[in-house]
Amino acid sequence: MADAAQLTAWREALLRARYAGVRTVEYDGKRISYATDAEMATALADLERRIASTEIPRITQVRINSSKGV
Repeated sequence: MADAAQLTAWREALLRARYAGVRTVEYDGKRISYATDAEMATALADLERRIASTEIPRITQVRINSSKGV
């Protein structure tokens, strides 16, 4: 899996292309063409999800302590 910096670079390249009205994106020597803006939006949403998962640690265990106050 790519690190957060690489994912962010991919997202920025995709955003620049989308805002310019271009449906072909080039980064890391690769070229990707999108048929519709909806495909670009889906790719952006996926990148956002992946970036968020690298930045926020997941909670895997919750512990609860209680007492009667005695």
